[in-house]
Parts: sequence; C-alpha cells; structure tokens
Amino acid sequence: MAATLIDGKAFAAKVRGQVAEHVARLKTEHGITPGLAVVLVGEDPASQVYVRSKGKSTVEVGMNSFEHKLAPTISEQELLGLIDQLNNDPAVHGILVQLPLPKHLDEDLVINSIAPEKDVDGFHISNVGLLGTGQKSMVPCTPLGCLMMLRDHHGSLSGMDAVVIGRSNIVGKPMAQLLLGDSCSVTIAHSRTRDLPDVVRRADIVVAAVGRPEMVPGDWIKEGATVIDVGINRIERDGKTKLVGDVDFASAAERAGAITPVPGGVGPMTIACLLANTVTACCRANGLAEPEGLTA
Repeated sequence: MAATLIDGKAFAAKVRGQVAEHVARLKTEHGITPGLAVVLVGEDPASQVYVRSKGKSTVEVGMNSFEHKLAPTISEQELLGLIDQLNNDPAVHGILVQLPLPKHLDEDLVINSIAPEKDVDGFHISNVGLLGTGQKSMVPCTPLGCLMMLRDHHGSLSGMDAVVIGRSNIVGKPMAQLLLGDSCSVTIAHSRTRDLPDVVRRADIVVAAVGRPEMVPGDWIKEGATVIDVGINRIERDGKTKLVGDVDFASAAERAGAITPVPGGVGPMTIACLLANTVTACCRANGLAEPEGLTA
C-alpha cells in the first residue's frame, strides 16, 4: 500500500483526551460539569448500540450523561415537552435526539425544537444557516471530524482542490462549507454529476459520503490525493459480512497519498466530536473561552 493510513481510532483517542482535560479544568476552575442528554425513541438495535456507546464515552471523559429512552409510541407533543425541559435545564449543555425517529414523528420539527446553542449534532436550521454564512455555530460531528483529520495531516488546506461526493444535509453540504471556510476550492458531486470520474480525478482532497459500497475505484483518485471515506456499508463477501466504505480501499490506496480505512477511520471521530461539541457548548453557555482545536 502506497498511501499513508489516517488512523481515525488513534486520532479520536487524542481528541477524547483533550476533551477530558478541558472537562477537568471546567470542574476544578469553575465548578462546572458539562452535561449531554441523549434521547432515544423506540428500540432500533443500531440506535441502541450508538446510544450506549455515546453514554459510555460521555462518562469516560468526566461529563454528565443523561439518557432518555422513550417508547416508540410516544406522541409528538410528549417528545417536544421533554426537549423543552432539557432546553431549560442548566445542567444540560448538549442535546442529541437519536435518528431515525418512528415515522409518526416529524424529524425536522423535533430537531428544530432543540435550542440551537444545545444542538450538538449541528442539525438545527439556525446552525445550518450560521455555518453556511461563516458565523459561529454548532458544527455537525462527522464533517467536523473529517476537517480535524485533514488539518492534522496537511496543516493548511488553503488553495487545495476538494471534491465532496454526496450532498446530504448531515455530511455532504456541511463538509463543503467547512472546506470553503478553510479556503479550499470545493465541488459537491453526486450520482448525477456528469463525468464524475474526471471531476474526482482533479481533486487534492476527496471526501466520499454517498452511501454506496466501494463506488469510488482507485483509478478515480489523483496521484497523491487525500481520501476521506465517510461511508460505512455492510456487505456480504465470500460468505461473510464485511464493513466497507464508499471507496474501494485497496485500489485507492495504491494511488492516494493518504486515506482513511473503514472501519477505524471517520467513524470513531464522530463520537469524539460529539463530546468536543458538548464542551464547546458548555463554554459558550458560561461565557468561557472555547477549547482550542476542538471546533471549526
């Protein structure tokens, strides 16, 4: 393999260590403990795993974890009532509603009922607008993790040509805004982009977030480019279940200068950045200086 491996697991451990240090200082110097509330509606197995992992990680860095597990039949009014309570609870600095929600609940309405300053997922329409106009916001966790890894690998991203494959509100669009903020020239590509291989081949940075297993082959990658693979796809191969990204890792690694693996790349950074966002929200709520290097 020619490419340098960008170890998201190791980098996430470093970020969690930084978060733990800031949490300890907040407790010692200001008597404040950051708190993260996670709301889980229903019994989706994947969501249950994510929530357990988030709760464990929150406690490990010294923060307060508040878990609210609700019946799948809960009414919209009841859920909005809980969110209102959390919005007004000074011990809660970050609120995360685990998605997807049951179909009878309006996800946009629920997300936009979270106080923007406590929206540690960065999905509230106010945070989307603030990010899009270059103002201080809560930044979505997965794109923030990608940006952190790119900054760590390259230092300055100024002037680099970046292609983001995927236009989701959760990853693709905010990723493009963050790269623009770091002075990249940015193209958002997707399944209907004309001459997609040629578009990708000109990029110094490729962020693949399209949700299609191994969609991007190695011959789409410019020699020496940095590849950030956001995809996590479960496939059957040789009679076994395997996790793969949106990029064909083996062929891309022969051409790329650096690449994230799947698993062990972007995934661990998402929870690390959730913790970082909670500390940032806590500092902002208390008029304290934000921790350096933990936000955009």
